[in-house]
Amino acid sequence: MPNFTVSLTHGHNDYISLMASSKSTVTIYDVAKNAGVAISTVSRVLNDSPDVAEDTKKRVLQVMDELKYLPNRVARSLAQRGASLIAIATPTVTTAFHNSLLKGLRSVLTDVDQECDILLFDLGSSDPLERLRSKLKGGKVDGLILAGIPVTPSLAKELKAFSAPVILVGNHHTEFDCFYWDNSDGAIQATTHLLKNGHRRIGLIRAHTDGYVQLQRIQGYQKSLKKFKVKFDEHLVQSGTNPKHAGFSEEHGFEAMNELLKLSPAVTAVIASSDVQAIGAWKAITDAKKRVPEDIALVGYDDIKTSYYIGLSSIDQSIEETGRLAAKRLLYRQKNPSDLARMDHKVPAILRIRPSSDFTIKTK
Repeated sequence: MPNFTVSLTHGHNDYISLMASSKSTVTIYDVAKNAGVAISTVSRVLNDSPDVAEDTKKRVLQVMDELKYLPNRVARSLAQRGASLIAIATPTVTTAFHNSLLKGLRSVLTDVDQECDILLFDLGSSDPLERLRSKLKGGKVDGLILAGIPVTPSLAKELKAFSAPVILVGNHHTEFDCFYWDNSDGAIQATTHLLKNGHRRIGLIRAHTDGYVQLQRIQGYQKSLKKFKVKFDEHLVQSGTNPKHAGFSEEHGFEAMNELLKLSPAVTAVIASSDVQAIGAWKAITDAKKRVPEDIALVGYDDIKTSYYIGLSSIDQSIEETGRLAAKRLLYRQKNPSDLARMDHKVPAILRIRPSSDFTIKTK
């Protein structure tokens, strides 16, 4: 009987640890032989290397699909063990936000009496819906948690026909159990805090993408400014160009902050759409020989663990706890499939004020 560990798939990249003695297991050698290429070429395709001709890449990927190479074969093999197989799909598994969420999910799923295997789908930020459909095609799972994946009408129809429980995290939908955040309220709290401290030139670092999370936070920022009768200035909303993590990265925050530093009159406070952006912005501020918070107050979003230790004010989203709640709901659904009552849980946003913004400016 083959033994498998937790599996992680990333787009066309498959990082799977398995030890199998079954001769029927499809290997990278089978893929290379059927595609008529070297094993090293298959490896480069799996790692999205640019050193592979497009037609060769397409041929290798087609053979993988025909041979039911990972991850679908893994899903079926795991299911044969009699273990419960839970799939978790996210745009990425490498950010601090998603690490915290996965920690909460896994703490519950791996603590159940029955054996439970977890299959992680790292869908990427480019066309995650199509990648999700590809990953689930032909593979049997006993539960699915979608975290940060928008549910379109067509996807909702497919999920409703799914033979296993589906839990949404980070999205609100009237037909599924869901755990989500009020992104507008979090931005309102952050902006209001800075306005009450006397700031009127408040910059906002956003991602370059227009996802619903990003747009809701911009709307909250604008709503708070309007309440305090401060005119919205589109030049105070800046993004970087670094595409890493769809713009939610230190590099992106660093780039956006440097743009804000060019403005006149100068900004006296900045809100970042994520803590990692705020950390990048902090670096740009100190590089410009300015101080936090005396010259520029700074507030992040997510309240990752690092923020506590560096004194960064942030919007606490109870990320790990939300993961635990979602996992518990999935296990409940598995045991109570006839319960039609839907869980609709809005996680409250909580402003954690720390030294990076706990400073009142003097008004002239």
